[in-house]
Amino acid sequence: MDFGSIVKSLLDKSILITGTSGFLAKIFMEKVLRYQPNVKKLFILLRAEDDTFAAQRLQNEVLGKEVFKVLKEEHGTCFNSFISNKVTAVAGDISFENLGIKYSTLKEEMWEEINFIFNVAGNTTFDERYDVALSINALGVEHICMFAKKCTKLELLFHVSTAYVTREKEGIILEKRFEMDEIFAGNHRLDVAVEKKLVQERLKELQEEKATNEAIKLAMQELGLQRARSFGWANTYVFTKAIGEMLIGHFRGDLPVVILRPTIITSTYKEPFPGWIEGFRTIDSLIVNIGKGKLTHFLADPEAPLDVVPGDMVVNAMLGSMATHCCQRSEFIYHVGTSTSNPLKNNDVVDYTYQYFSKNPCLGRDGMAIKVTRASLIPTKSSFNNLMTLRYKLPIQVLRIMNALSFQTLENQYRNLNRKYNLLIRFVELYEHFALFKARFDDSNLDKLRVMGIKDDNITSMKFYLDPKCINWEDYFVNIHIPGLVQHSIK
Repeated sequence: MDFGSIVKSLLDKSILITGTSGFLAKIFMEKVLRYQPNVKKLFILLRAEDDTFAAQRLQNEVLGKEVFKVLKEEHGTCFNSFISNKVTAVAGDISFENLGIKYSTLKEEMWEEINFIFNVAGNTTFDERYDVALSINALGVEHICMFAKKCTKLELLFHVSTAYVTREKEGIILEKRFEMDEIFAGNHRLDVAVEKKLVQERLKELQEEKATNEAIKLAMQELGLQRARSFGWANTYVFTKAIGEMLIGHFRGDLPVVILRPTIITSTYKEPFPGWIEGFRTIDSLIVNIGKGKLTHFLADPEAPLDVVPGDMVVNAMLGSMATHCCQRSEFIYHVGTSTSNPLKNNDVVDYTYQYFSKNPCLGRDGMAIKVTRASLIPTKSSFNNLMTLRYKLPIQVLRIMNALSFQTLENQYRNLNRKYNLLIRFVELYEHFALFKARFDDSNLDKLRVMGIKDDNITSMKFYLDPKCINWEDYFVNIHIPGLVQHSIK
């Protein structure tokens, strides 16, 4: 896996990319176009009524983002013509058969031309509606597989999953596949047809009850979490991503497949420039709320590993594994993380967050600097519950009684305290699994690519860097990630 082989593997090739409205796929698309301008065609699947609207989304929601500024500078006034020759926006949706592509001529062109499919689409909301998460993260993968089988020149189907599809929380998590007929928690056998039927029946019940849209949303969110936890998964997101992996194994036949399982993806480390990020990643809500003075304590094991990996390093792993495994009629799984090679602890991130916002405070609505305190991490659920009772629940009850006795001056105190309490409870519900996660991810397969890259070509190490040991975490968080978060994501 040298620099030349990666670039050559893209030469004159046609690639279907899903999920480019998201963060990771944009970085991937940009790097392909920048390092191999002689790629034949990128088909970009976007949800839209037709290809005209898809083209508009491509311009506004993808190419209009700052991540493409380096590519635009390289091509100058020729950028638009370069894109029009290399990139085709396709109206579609992986939730439907044939990816929802309506025009038969375009479908046939894609089936005849496509060499690589990169499925980067996914709904990452932890408590998403079960019908939505199942249709995208699971059934969407089935549709991708069926579409891939019709591509006569296909060299590789590449699927981006998540390392947290695992149900284990301690030890070393191996790079092994799921089986469709595995027995899970409570001696349950997972049957996708049963899950689809449950969704359909629950939606029908809600419609017959004439439930409001909000009630339907809450009911489907509750169903997703209930089904996930009944099988031993932490939330709807990781559960449906695990089902997606199972469906790949079940439907792929002899398709050459790579499944990439990144951990928590953060802002770019180097390319196309340091610190680019879009939206909030898993840990960013915590970082921002600490910086805004809203989060002073949280449930998390201070010494537990927090496995984060910069987005550009994930893209490098995508390209390196693609070049290595194209046309190999088997399935390969790669973990992409840092907990084994360059471990970071929960406590470290709290330190770096405090360090940054102490010197670069957020401004409140009054324009004054917000004084930040170093957040305390509470290592056990029982200790956290005790703290919540003493600091929030009991004072809230007292304030509620006093307000009932017409102590109107305490109304704001009650509202503020109740707001903080609800914020903490919400964060714990969403992030407890990750905050108390003590396992590390085996990355032996990726390590082989690192060794090959170093051995074969020093340029590979510079342009397609894969080794987390090159990251100085303090420098990355204080000088790259948090500043990038402030610049690109904090309103």
